[in-house]
Amino acid sequence: MIILGIDPGYDRLGIAVIEKPLKGKEVLIYSDCFTTSPKDSIYDRLKAIGGEISRIIEIYKPDALAIETLFITKNQKTAMRVSEARGIIIYEGLKKNVLIFEYSPMEIKMAITSDGTSDKERVTRMVQILVTIPKKVALDDEYDAIAVALTHSACAR
Repeated sequence: MIILGIDPGYDRLGIAVIEKPLKGKEVLIYSDCFTTSPKDSIYDRLKAIGGEISRIIEIYKPDALAIETLFITKNQKTAMRVSEARGIIIYEGLKKNVLIFEYSPMEIKMAITSDGTSDKERVTRMVQILVTIPKKVALDDEYDAIAVALTHSACAR
């Protein structure tokens, strides 16, 4: 099974593609932190996000798209923009007949660390243990996307 994991955002979008073999450890096939320019309009940024998700789906042909649900934030404008990005991402998956699965931050932390209150550092350390990461990952968004994909892998067993 090929799983596309997404940590949604409109400024930075974590993307990970993992393969879940019938037996053994998951394999990270691709990961990246896709960024959009704050100089661009929100519409151009959403279009770029849609184009990138479409491109990734075309290349890797995932069986499932796992995406983190939106958590409540103090900044409502940011929450609305992330919601719009999530809508674009989900639409691109549905358009290509990819099954969509959503996981809350607490569910992801539970699946990765067995503790729903874990901090980002602990989640990152566990992701590094659970899957071989072939390149240096600089941003949390990419680790978060890998964690989302691993969560779906654990839940799909």
